[in-house]
Amino acid sequence: MSQPIYLDYAATTPVDPRVAELMMRHLTQEGTFANPASRSHMPGWLAEQAVEGARRQVAELIGADPREIVWTSGATEADNLALTGYMRANAARGRHLITSTIEHKAILDTASALEAEGFEVTRIAPQPDGRISPDSLRDALRSDTILVSLMAVNNELGSLNDLDALGDIAHSHGAAFHVDAAQAPGKVQIDVSRQPIDMLSLSAHKAYGPKGIGALYVRRQPQIKVDALIHGGGHERGMRSGTLPTHQIVGMGEAYRLSAEQFDADHQHLVALRDQFVAGLAGLEGVHFNTDIGVSAPNIVNLAFEGVDGEAMLMALRGIAISTGSACNSASVEPSFVLTGIGVPRPLALASLRFSFGRFTTAADIESALGELRHALTSLRA
Repeated sequence: MSQPIYLDYAATTPVDPRVAELMMRHLTQEGTFANPASRSHMPGWLAEQAVEGARRQVAELIGADPREIVWTSGATEADNLALTGYMRANAARGRHLITSTIEHKAILDTASALEAEGFEVTRIAPQPDGRISPDSLRDALRSDTILVSLMAVNNELGSLNDLDALGDIAHSHGAAFHVDAAQAPGKVQIDVSRQPIDMLSLSAHKAYGPKGIGALYVRRQPQIKVDALIHGGGHERGMRSGTLPTHQIVGMGEAYRLSAEQFDADHQHLVALRDQFVAGLAGLEGVHFNTDIGVSAPNIVNLAFEGVDGEAMLMALRGIAISTGSACNSASVEPSFVLTGIGVPRPLALASLRFSFGRFTTAADIESALGELRHALTSLRA
């Protein structure tokens, strides 16, 4: 059986072969496999050197100091550390957190867990285009607000928040600003040296790196205080204990190095694929765009197909690997909370599919996918 056309890059990306090759050199006895915390011998020093080199590569992509990068198991853990760690560490100043109703579940579920601890949370509704308006954030601020957490790129819609405006509003009120940037590397340029961002969650596997590794940027000047969630050894300057997975870390470093090196080429490629895909939909009736192309990352297009059940459409498109929404919610029969959150009617939300493209998607893939899409729509509506 031939492999389906993979158009689910927002869920995860394949590891770039250059990344995989480098990771292999940090796994076996012939390579740099030692514990980077073992400072009494050369193998340990070499492993530490590899880890710190990767830390610099991640820092360079976002304009940070390497000392501001804390390794985690992924963006989910980074989100948990940012929200829970910050709220606990700074509870004496206030107990109010602001986020939005369409964040990733790693943020929303963490916010709910904080409410169970006695913290208070305000969830801002988005605009119909999936972005958070600066005015709605300004209206939600309270005297005891100490943290605002809003994503850079929505994982289902691709909508881009104005991080500069939102961060400035948070800072003018004296609150810290956290950004879930899991979907950003390679699609959106971020520079924390000039942007009002205090903490930033990052993932490797959304940017052609391995699963199981991520990072949290934590600003040093002015210093952001975060309580550790994982204890046992005081690794990562006391913010996240645990033996560092050298092979995964160097994989993330190389993936981010390539994202920086290829940003313009990757971005142009994604724009071309999206434009080709959108142009190919022009002749199809009853297709609604849930993604506002004008204010979104170039790799995500979310569509609703009038008069067709999304799950039936998914089954009809067996030759294309896509999703009905966020991969973390794909087992649910309820419509996506992101789509209903921006006002998409329930029938259309249930008839929606997310298409996402990447570095290894070709123009031929898009053309084949459009052909299958046309055939599936004709068959199901018949």
